[in-house]
Amino acid sequence: MDGMTTPTPVPVDLLAPAPLAGVLVGYGRVSTREQNLARQEAALTAAGCARCFFDKASGKNADRPELARMFDYARPGDALTVVSLDRLGRSLEDLIGIVGRLKRQGVGFLSLHEKLDTTTAGGMFVFHVFAALAEFIRTIIVANTNEGLAAARARGQRLGRPPAMTPEKLAYARQLLTEPDRSISAIAKLVGVSRSTIYKALPELLPPQLAQPRLAAQIAALPDDTRPAPDLALYDPLLSTSPRGRGGPHAGQ
Repeated sequence: MDGMTTPTPVPVDLLAPAPLAGVLVGYGRVSTREQNLARQEAALTAAGCARCFFDKASGKNADRPELARMFDYARPGDALTVVSLDRLGRSLEDLIGIVGRLKRQGVGFLSLHEKLDTTTAGGMFVFHVFAALAEFIRTIIVANTNEGLAAARARGQRLGRPPAMTPEKLAYARQLLTEPDRSISAIAKLVGVSRSTIYKALPELLPPQLAQPRLAAQIAALPDDTRPAPDLALYDPLLSTSPRGRGGPHAGQ
């Protein structure tokens, strides 16, 4: 090249304030239940915002298209302004993530109600206290969750999804099997499980061609849920939904 070296990028100091050198950009949000932006719009206009963006969405809707447009519009030196913190973030973690993104973009943040201003050293310090608090809360929640799981394991408590076939259901299924006119599908429906769960709990019901080790292992790997099981009648007509009669597993008893 010409002997010039590419300058090394300077990392963004997230602890330093973002000086206000541009314009104030307003943002507001209401739920579909509120449907009233007049108060926020008036407050942001009075604060001197050059342009405002507003989202109307329910709390369950994560899409905030106007917030995305605000990020495209804001330039380094600008400051995002909101009426209150809850108009920007749905949680402390969400709020910290948004303000962190603003900081990396060189954009400040002002909240009128809380008088929080990250364009000043004091305001940036307060916000980092919030961030540290959020991380502390998250750590406590994780620790408490892990301790609770460990205590449950120590008590012998089964964790995770409960089994589909309980001892009571298994006993009921065995009772139904003594009735020669009950098909496997009918028994599974009465017990409240899938046919695959019945075959997993009672592998002796499998026909000989499916009782081979490899196929039996595949049956055992089927999930314990209520989804319809494969139609095993394709492999053995004795497993059809018609009554078992003399051809059922208890034939000859």
